[in-house]
Amino acid sequence: MNTYLDQDKLKSSRTKIGIYLGSEPESGGMFQYGLSILDAAASLPKDRYKTIIACTTERWEEHLKFLGLEHFRISQNLLWRIFKGKGWLLLNLPISFWQRAFFNFNPAFSRRLIEESCSLWIFPSQDTWTYLLPLNSLGIIHDLMHRYERKFPEAAAPLEYLRREKHYRAICKYSRGILVDSNCGGKQVMESYKVHADRIHVLPYVPPGYINSQGHSINFDTKYELPRKFFFYPAQFWEHKNHHNLLAALAGLKREINDIHLVLVGSAKNAYKKTLEYLNSMDLSNNVTILGYVSSEDMPELYHRTRALIFPSFFGPTNIPPLEACATGCPMAVSNIYGMPEQLGDAALFFNPNAVDEMMNAMKRLWTDDDLCRQLSRNGKKRAALWNQNSFNGKFQTIIEDVARTADS
Repeated sequence: MNTYLDQDKLKSSRTKIGIYLGSEPESGGMFQYGLSILDAAASLPKDRYKTIIACTTERWEEHLKFLGLEHFRISQNLLWRIFKGKGWLLLNLPISFWQRAFFNFNPAFSRRLIEESCSLWIFPSQDTWTYLLPLNSLGIIHDLMHRYERKFPEAAAPLEYLRREKHYRAICKYSRGILVDSNCGGKQVMESYKVHADRIHVLPYVPPGYINSQGHSINFDTKYELPRKFFFYPAQFWEHKNHHNLLAALAGLKREINDIHLVLVGSAKNAYKKTLEYLNSMDLSNNVTILGYVSSEDMPELYHRTRALIFPSFFGPTNIPPLEACATGCPMAVSNIYGMPEQLGDAALFFNPNAVDEMMNAMKRLWTDDDLCRQLSRNGKKRAALWNQNSFNGKFQTIIEDVARTADS
């Protein structure tokens, strides 16, 4: 038997999958989702799949080396990086024009991805490269909240709405398949862009692997100076994250529970200043702690120490922080929107994010009822065991096999 020929034959028969990573850790959910996709890619059978990773920043390096994934760094033309934001999508020119323009602006970048000859490329951050390159791509649509929550300017201001519409329509048109987070998310894609159900693949989120870590930074207690008992809300300060109603609920509870406390995590941008002004106007400066950006290393400890997660966001269909709460056994109360009841079941209390009184009631129950918190904690851990990274990896492989098969046919 010629071992070398057999190895060459095995290599040539493997399905080659490419993954493009363009997000940064500060992008939050996008980066976390990328980590889940990487773990799933690393779990693919080596005798059937070869995976190559293209990344734009060295900040992915430690994860890629740990998983043993072959990778290379790649950068875009500076002029294109300046131009590729919102502007080109808002110009009334066909995508075919921009496909040619992109190749001319970025010939080295384009050839590098094309010459890998992958059966399928995956773009976890919903990148425009999903359709700007002549590749078989697996598109991803995390949400269509610009359509379903049009009152929030960060998603549905006129120009932003047009940009998102053109972007998501192109993903739907040019992708071989589309990943969504839930049955609700799949339904929204189908009804919005008339996508056939066969092209929709539901792959629910999982919490990032670091959430199961038992360690934290040595100086954790001096770095954060947390109160003994507190609610926790990790979210950037976007309007749709609903800090306004959360603070209103907290102010209402303060009249009954003087020592009630809320800890927020998020960078000082977007609606941060507006949130701070409202917080001070409600006389809550002694009841709210804002930690700013918190490293992945310290997040699990915050879930372990908090009384409960409060998640009043208006956006879905589903979200990652409640899954982190499930994994850590953290009780929670969340918005009863879109796919959230599907995602969490009996692991959470639910409330209308528009109804401050409902939010107050849920928070009061969590603050005062130890038995309820213990039950929700147990339910969350059971739910986390039913759908975890191993489950995600298995479903990912099934989807890859399905989409790659249609791409090769």
